[in-house]
Amino acid sequence: MVLVNAVVYQHPKANSVVIENGVITQIGTADEVLSSVDSRAIIIDLEQQFLLPGFIDNHNHVFEAASEAGGNCELSASASLLELRPYLEYCREQASSDGWLLGYGFSLEMIMEESSELSPITLLDSVFPHRPVILMEQTSHSMWVNSQALKLAGITKYTSDPQGGALLRDAEGNLNGVLLDSAGDAIMEIAWNSLKAQFEQSYQGLLNGLAAAAEHGITTIGDGRLYWKRGWFEVWQHAREQEALTSRVLLRPWIYPDADMKEQLEFLESIYTAEVSPSDKLIVNQVKMYSDGIIINGTAKLLAPYRETYLPNRPKGLNYIPPENMKTWLSALDKLGYSAHIHAIGDGAVHESLNAIEHVRNLGSNKPYTLTHVELVNEQDIPRFAKLAVTADFQVGSDYVAFQDHAWAKAFLGAVRAHRLMNLRAIFDTGANLTLSSDWNVHDINPLVGIANSIMMQDTGLPSVDAAIDAYTMNAAKSLGIDGFTGSITVGKSADLVVVEKDIRQLSPEAIAESAVTLTMTQGEIVFQWTEQ
Repeated sequence: MVLVNAVVYQHPKANSVVIENGVITQIGTADEVLSSVDSRAIIIDLEQQFLLPGFIDNHNHVFEAASEAGGNCELSASASLLELRPYLEYCREQASSDGWLLGYGFSLEMIMEESSELSPITLLDSVFPHRPVILMEQTSHSMWVNSQALKLAGITKYTSDPQGGALLRDAEGNLNGVLLDSAGDAIMEIAWNSLKAQFEQSYQGLLNGLAAAAEHGITTIGDGRLYWKRGWFEVWQHAREQEALTSRVLLRPWIYPDADMKEQLEFLESIYTAEVSPSDKLIVNQVKMYSDGIIINGTAKLLAPYRETYLPNRPKGLNYIPPENMKTWLSALDKLGYSAHIHAIGDGAVHESLNAIEHVRNLGSNKPYTLTHVELVNEQDIPRFAKLAVTADFQVGSDYVAFQDHAWAKAFLGAVRAHRLMNLRAIFDTGANLTLSSDWNVHDINPLVGIANSIMMQDTGLPSVDAAIDAYTMNAAKSLGIDGFTGSITVGKSADLVVVEKDIRQLSPEAIAESAVTLTMTQGEIVFQWTEQ
């Protein structure tokens, strides 16, 4: 296949690319390359469109984001507790069975309003007195459950908080139905595994998510989280067997904070991808672990106390995996060949995670490690990313990030710390590897939106469109440890390519975000092509 008449990223003197057996074999002018291919070659005229390396989304929940297996009771993030009643009643009427009901989309702040006459669990019990219900908050870091759900999970008012989570209570110590972080994950696991149509719905959701990724030029996905105790790995294996993977996917098995370490390591060893080939579309050699939670829950780990928090007994937040345990985990994982993609939002979590990586670096590990989200970073830790060869992975695909509107954080952090949130430039200027990703469906899946927003951020964003493109391509390939065969338009690398209608380097950020992907190619195979309707 020959792509001709393109504006080729990082090849200003070339306009054409030759692909054989899924690999880039030649880059040059149309006259040069057409004279060297035989008459059977497929020639695609790109008509001066912009040819880029395929986008690499370093943190994307493609499995969950497009699947109804996680529930189809959709709530409103802007509705108060009482305003959610009609949504819940509608879900009750539409339910086709009397088993677990799963849903998503509420706002923790809205259902925890002190002005409400009811507690969250009282309202949910009044609508669902007999069947178990679990509803996921829009960030996925808290769950809202009723009494039947707590009963099936064996949770009572005397149950202690699990590692990495919290059971919220009223003034009398009674559970109010809100479970933060790992406390909610544990019940979701029970609910998810109860679904009879789990595999079919999950598989269809996976295909939906892959189609969305291809449509947006994404040729490699760094999986946001693989809950392997929910049967998700088997769904991915089936997709590979059916040759349904339209992008390369690096699965990241979840490290359960309160499960047996030996059991988890044995499973991880059994699914590890020992030799990574450019032709592989399913790779398992990184894990996903959480250091902390999120700021709005009061579960992100801080170096100094919160101003306001739902957890007054934990004024600096919490750890999913305590600092010393993380060192042990990373050392054990390194021996199996695994590196880690670590969720760290608060400055305390970032500091502790860097300490753990420094520990394994001192033991000789040269694997690629990444901290994702990195919303609040202490000034003294900024240079440590470059020093320790740690990637900083940011998500900027929402308007509030583009406009640096962090007023929401002042109540929790105060004005000074809120002002320091999401400073990409500070880390970029140190020379550290920096990537952009979507965290879909928390943010927009479209890489062009992320690229545009990183420029709109001005002094706290990236300095150029080229820097933003690299953050979504070559830098992400380095974070995933696959830069040897993808991430750039280079002879010998996999033909993972995306065509955008215009050269986005010449456009305003607003126009970049509105640009269209017209063709996506993974390993030389066209997986998306825009056609006029």
